[in-house]
Amino acid sequence: MLEHLSQLLPSEGLKILLVLFLSFLIGLEREEHKAETEHYSFGGVRTFPLIGLVGYVIALLSAGQLLMQAIGFAVVGSFLLISYRHKLTSQAVSDTPGVTTEFSGLATYLLGPLVHQGYYWIAATLTVISLLLLELKAALEGLSKRIAPREILTFTKFLLLTAVILPVLPNRDYSQFRINPFKTWLVVVAVSAISYCSYVFLNITKERGGIILSAVLGGAYSSTATTVALAKRSSQTDRPHLFSGSILVASGMMYLRLAILLAFFNSQLAARLAIPLLVLACAGGFGGWLWAHISDGTSGAARTEFRPKNPLELRAGVLFGVLFLAVLAATRLAVARLGYTGVYWIAGIVGVMDVDPFILGMAQSAGTLTPLTPAAISILFAAASNNVAKGIYACLFSDRMTGFRSLGLLSALALIGLTPVWLLR
Repeated sequence: MLEHLSQLLPSEGLKILLVLFLSFLIGLEREEHKAETEHYSFGGVRTFPLIGLVGYVIALLSAGQLLMQAIGFAVVGSFLLISYRHKLTSQAVSDTPGVTTEFSGLATYLLGPLVHQGYYWIAATLTVISLLLLELKAALEGLSKRIAPREILTFTKFLLLTAVILPVLPNRDYSQFRINPFKTWLVVVAVSAISYCSYVFLNITKERGGIILSAVLGGAYSSTATTVALAKRSSQTDRPHLFSGSILVASGMMYLRLAILLAFFNSQLAARLAIPLLVLACAGGFGGWLWAHISDGTSGAARTEFRPKNPLELRAGVLFGVLFLAVLAATRLAVARLGYTGVYWIAGIVGVMDVDPFILGMAQSAGTLTPLTPAAISILFAAASNNVAKGIYACLFSDRMTGFRSLGLLSALALIGLTPVWLLR
């Protein structure tokens, strides 16, 4: 179809049609906005296409010189400024007129030079983004009211450390432990990003979801923290099947989280463990869901007040990075002095606290310092140890019935998680 049009029209004609189409879309949206408001509003389906054509003609006549295009941009901006001054004087003092339409006019002017230079994709993307921002005004303003200022500041710090600091970190190994600053911080960023997604969904659904939904999202955040939160809540509600099943669901999500992290950092190790981890995730998730739906003889919806800390806090990120380096150094010392048996012991010990630093350390060393098979086995050992530890935590913080059932379910999941070890040997 494009080839047929190119035969009927010269290339400049196609560019004019594209500018008209893109600027008309913006003008159409602004025309609808003008019809909804009772006050003065600049432009519509005729003005915006004209602004786009002015930008294109100036770019064409100036042969792409930026000076003439900048002068044209200033002239159009002057007319938009006059329009905004008129808007200020025509509305009541209590009203606060915005400048969205005027800036839309400036964006429409830029479509002409972009199309003239052949940046069709950028021009189309600019139009789509402009339309989304204009149409989603209510949703975006509502979102800004629901997000606390502290959360925005925390996310800004995360972007600073990710987009500014991460690229300048040296991507090379140091010392006998082969510590790579870039890869170390990349591990922190990846873990924090996955936890933050779960953290956001937990905050969105905290008033709507029940225990099982909290277990699913909390397991993606931290299955250990979720287990403790559910165990404490169970002591106030006589629903042992519901809470012990939900704790099992959270541990099932842990295996899915590990599969995602391994796929990101070591594709060979992820391929070797993909089936076992996914089977264990399904066993924990589906088995916990079935167990949670066994009647406890009581009715009514139970909810949990699981309020995790923001995983993008700088202190949490630095602490995780230090723990990761410590576990990484200990693991490589164990490989050098104790062999793979020492690695398995470290896996069991570290699993009592947090499996992520050890498993991600294995992901970095597997295939180089550590063969894939011992690395895969040690990961299964760490996850199994972590399940048993969470069962003990459940016994300590929950009522007796929920604690014993959680310990039994998590111990069974740990034993199932060790069965692939015999297949990997």
